[in-house]
Amino acid sequence: MPSAARHSTVRADPAGDTHMRRFTATTSALAIAAAGLIAASAGTAQASTCSHAYLPLPDSSCTPGAYNSGVTQSNINSTICVSGWTATVRPPTSYTNPLKAQGIIDYGYSDTNMADYEEDHLVPLELGGAPRDPGNLWPEPYAGSQTAHSKDGIETKLKNAVCAGTITLSSARSAIKNNWTTALQVTGIG
Repeated sequence: MPSAARHSTVRADPAGDTHMRRFTATTSALAIAAAGLIAASAGTAQASTCSHAYLPLPDSSCTPGAYNSGVTQSNINSTICVSGWTATVRPPTSYTNPLKAQGIIDYGYSDTNMADYEEDHLVPLELGGAPRDPGNLWPEPYAGSQTAHSKDGIETKLKNAVCAGTITLSSARSAIKNNWTTALQVTGIG
């Protein structure tokens, strides 16, 4: 969804119709996304709201990253350090594919083939990234010198270091959120 729709918030009003406003905001956001997808499939050019000039990093104004509050340093041995744990929190493609399609438009990528991108978590699930927060998801290209595949290896090394007690969860999250290409050097493990 466009960045304004991806990061909208709903505030309770004095009349108490928060649920109606949330429904309206959600419906509006879905309508905007659907309109964008229909226009994109019809070949109409869409103005990008996010810049791909930062590649291999995402545009931090569109994809700032977000943490899963259920993952903390004190519970890593029952969450991220358990083999297979990320599968228990990973959102289905029925959720991520519409975000990827809209993200490709938002980022203004000329290649609109969805297979050429991974809808990636900036702060990865294996470091306790927020699974469904649109601000933590972006269409990361498979093409280029530093790609989605490159980032996957860095994520694993950081998680292994956190689980071994070499670095803290906080330092790993901060390093990958700020610049995944330098995260290993910043944390001193690479």
